[in-house]
Amino acid sequence: MQYEQDTLRRLQLAELGILKDIDRVCREQGITYWLDSGSVLGARRHGGFIPWDDDIDVGMPRDDYERFLEVAPAALGERYRVSDPRTNEHQAALFAKVMLTGTRFATDETEEAGFDQGIFVDVFPYDAVRSDAAAAKRQRRSCMLWQSLSYLYHSGHIVVPHGGALGTVERTACRVAHALTKAFLSPDCIARKFDQAAQVAHGDTGATTLMAPSYAAYDPYSRTMLLPVQPIAFEGCEFFAPADVEGYLRKQYGETWNQLPPEDQRRNHAPKVLAFENGNG
Repeated sequence: MQYEQDTLRRLQLAELGILKDIDRVCREQGITYWLDSGSVLGARRHGGFIPWDDDIDVGMPRDDYERFLEVAPAALGERYRVSDPRTNEHQAALFAKVMLTGTRFATDETEEAGFDQGIFVDVFPYDAVRSDAAAAKRQRRSCMLWQSLSYLYHSGHIVVPHGGALGTVERTACRVAHALTKAFLSPDCIARKFDQAAQVAHGDTGATTLMAPSYAAYDPYSRTMLLPVQPIAFEGCEFFAPADVEGYLRKQYGETWNQLPPEDQRRNHAPKVLAFENGNG
């Protein structure tokens, strides 16, 4: 699916509404969060959404994330569903999603998994990384393994990096891995093992870096780069961003973060089915 421009903007505004309510709950409950990844890039570079982007990402320290999961379902109300892998066995992503009820944002992968995904904002926990370099490497590898196994469990149609004959081999390998994962693991087991790996540095007083465990392949961020959060403008509203926004963006996107990518590299997550609250695409 490719977006018509007015459809993309309508989607962005629906997500902005979700973000406003997440922000409200976090302010009321004293929960720390920040705009993450492409959302904070858009805030700094464009004052809002990256023009072709179609999602919002939010990060939280682990303790705040757990508190958010406790209070958000009631505080957000019936207009939203808060989904996470501990309570939704059909969700492959090992982080939370706040979804707008009565909407659909369906992909081949979510449909295969039986995951009724609505228009959403992603909420990522950030965990401490072990202070010992070798232990940190094991921790990050374990997180990557369990997140990969979760995607393989829920779908045999993983997007592979290559085309042609190599891509065919990769797709076949994914289908075989999917069958084996379904045979020997369960969503509950995968979520528990992932959580154990992600939180293994809890109590490590020497830990000075944080990571989003679902994206543990990215180098961790220093705690002082992320905290304390600072206000940032996004679509005419005030939200929160990492403490050192430009340092964060250089680390994630490189020194050219403020330059627009070539048009053929401007990607989004256009779904197979998109339906808004009135049921119309």
